[in-house]
Amino acid sequence: RGLGGCAAPPAAGMEELLSRSVPPLPPYETKEKAPPPAELRSAEFVRYYRGLEAGPPRAQLLARLARDFGVDHGRVAEFSAKVLQAQEQQREAGALLQAEDRLRYYLNPRYRGLFQHLGRLEGGLRFLVELRGDLVEGLATKALDGPHVKEMNGVLKNMLSEWFSTGFLNLERVTWQSPCEVLQKISDSEAVHPVRNWVDMKRRVGSYRRCYFFSHCAIPGEPLIVLHVALTSDISSSIQAIVKEPPPLETEDTDKITTAIFYSISLTQQGLQGVELGTYLIKRVVKELQKELPQIKDFSTLSPIPGFTKWLVGLLSSSQTKELGRNELFTESEWQEISEITGDSTTETLKKLLNNNEWVRSEKLVKVLHSPFMRLCAWYLYGEKHRGYALNPVANFHLQNGSVMWRINWMADTSPRGIAASCGMMVNYRYFLEDTASNSAAYLGTKQIKASEQVLSLVSQFQQSSKL
Repeated sequence: RGLGGCAAPPAAGMEELLSRSVPPLPPYETKEKAPPPAELRSAEFVRYYRGLEAGPPRAQLLARLARDFGVDHGRVAEFSAKVLQAQEQQREAGALLQAEDRLRYYLNPRYRGLFQHLGRLEGGLRFLVELRGDLVEGLATKALDGPHVKEMNGVLKNMLSEWFSTGFLNLERVTWQSPCEVLQKISDSEAVHPVRNWVDMKRRVGSYRRCYFFSHCAIPGEPLIVLHVALTSDISSSIQAIVKEPPPLETEDTDKITTAIFYSISLTQQGLQGVELGTYLIKRVVKELQKELPQIKDFSTLSPIPGFTKWLVGLLSSSQTKELGRNELFTESEWQEISEITGDSTTETLKKLLNNNEWVRSEKLVKVLHSPFMRLCAWYLYGEKHRGYALNPVANFHLQNGSVMWRINWMADTSPRGIAASCGMMVNYRYFLEDTASNSAAYLGTKQIKASEQVLSLVSQFQQSSKL
């Protein structure tokens, strides 16, 4: 019963295929007794879909599925009215609850039935993750758009969140002895600090390093999300020391290990975006490390700050900055030094140097930008918000998990990627295990960010010297 490839029928067959594969919603009264649709139909849908080329042909099918096989709006309106009626007539609780149950039933889109049947096929869960990957990609590139597609994406995400909840996930550790395909997948999916070669990969799973991933019981051995950990004697302030330096002696001296640094977390499947896996993975790995190395006292990340450079260049370009003549982001004396080095009293040259990474070649410029960039970065992480939460996605993730914004590190990632994304800066989010639950509740509830003295002092420097 393989779900392998098979030549795709012509597009005219799409209508027919969809009406055959998407089960109708049976009447409420017979919902328990409805015969399950033939397994062959679900398998036929998989074959048809995989036979379509990625891109527009699949997007067309997904758009049709979302638009024409959703909720029966007439039924929803009818049963909403019945719920209101039961409430107004103050009928007994049983009648109201049953009216609500009927409404809930008819709020199910028809395509949900298809996804449910696909999830039961052998290999079906993997296929649904692929299909959601195409949805996420299509929405990101605008190849797919509109409320129906967004709704279907949300429905499938919620279904995957249930199917990929912690009870179904296995924690696996990667070592140099792990199967070659697993090492290859871990290497290919590394999104934060790309793996250069096999020597580099061997280092990342060798001594003073740990690498773990979650797999799912229905897709065994397949890494879904990967976490890399460095075991150190202090909280690292630079990624070069973790991913570039030659490995120490092979055998670990456990006396030297007091700290675990989470330096990279990568989702390997685009289709699982938005499904809560990272939080659980960090919690499980902390438990695992406490069991293996009970002497570890400190748990911290060394995290990238994606989007900082872009935000900064945006500030330098803003009309506000132009009106004020001298840039309000810098003090009088800082700006004087900067313009002497760049030979330009406007922000144009500085913007160019930031966009092409050239500023790092000038030792003088690196020195004079150190102070202003540190406080700007602190403000970007702590003060810039999206709906009241941290604008930066990495910050938002770790703060939701209950960490503390602990230290901003200058020139912590000097790779071209690090300079381009965040002017070479990185940040430690520190996990004080006894406080994570209360920190997380405070952040989610009152949008309060827990931060260290260093971060708060940089934020107040920013507030004093900038008039944003």
